[in-house]
Amino acid sequence: MIEVKHLTKLYGSHLAVDDLSFTVEEGQVYGFLGPNGAGKSTTMNMMTGYLAPSAGDVIVNGHSILTEPEAAKRTIGYLPEVPPLYPDMTVREYLTFAARLKKVPRREIKSSVAAVVEELALSEVEDRLIRNLSKGYRQRTGFAQALLGDPETLILDEPTVGLDPRQIIEIRSLIKKLGKKHTVILSSHILSEVSEICDTVLIMSEGRLAACGTPESIAESREAVTTVTILSPEEEKALRKALAGLGEIRFSPAEDGLLRCVLTMRASGGEEGTDPRRLITKALQEEGCDYFSVEVARASLEELFLSLTDETDEEGGSQ
Repeated sequence: MIEVKHLTKLYGSHLAVDDLSFTVEEGQVYGFLGPNGAGKSTTMNMMTGYLAPSAGDVIVNGHSILTEPEAAKRTIGYLPEVPPLYPDMTVREYLTFAARLKKVPRREIKSSVAAVVEELALSEVEDRLIRNLSKGYRQRTGFAQALLGDPETLILDEPTVGLDPRQIIEIRSLIKKLGKKHTVILSSHILSEVSEICDTVLIMSEGRLAACGTPESIAESREAVTTVTILSPEEEKALRKALAGLGEIRFSPAEDGLLRCVLTMRASGGEEGTDPRRLITKALQEEGCDYFSVEVARASLEELFLSLTDETDEEGGSQ
């Protein structure tokens, strides 16, 4: 488990990370989501001990990254946005070198390197110079060094940046696979990537944590916009009366003489629960209105992201 406690980072007068606190539980994939400059990489660099915080601390499996850095770092595998590769080494030479730096016992180095080469499907290129590898294989080599020593937690900073679509698919599949054995924390500004890979999303903006949870839980806690589409044979006047006060209403004709009613409302945790279907169907039934279907579209991760980051920017002002 990782506990981030009131983490703060100042670069001169610029506040890059602002009193950040959260907890990372074991066995999940966490995604840092935020626009460029939100503080994602700075936070990860402090979590791994690469950067010293201006204030606060990170506790990694009971060890402070400030007072017990060696013990804390031993449980973390880190892949920076730009992998720390040596282009004039072969893949095997580099991984052997990295294993020694990580103090993998000498008698275990060869088997440890062989294991990560197999895990990352690097056997075809292990004797090639890193400078001659494709971007995808370089990224895999960076993953391999992060896995050496079998760390409990993997921290990956923008792991798919600069890759082509095929390589992105391969790396995402790899992250899902690694997430079954390790706690994984990754940063990205690609919304679909975080939604596809991660169990928990941490949305950052202006160095602060704007929201934390699953996309569904964030939507509920933020009362995100929900769109309800109703197909009904009733007249517009009757539907307006039934749905009055529930949200903004728009009408348009549909096939077979039906009327399409689009209701924009806020997700609510009232007496009918968080599913607006119950609220809508109850209102229609009370007014004796027939309907053929009621379809609900929750706010997407993109809409939540824009809403939360815009709010934070307005509160914090420009920097």
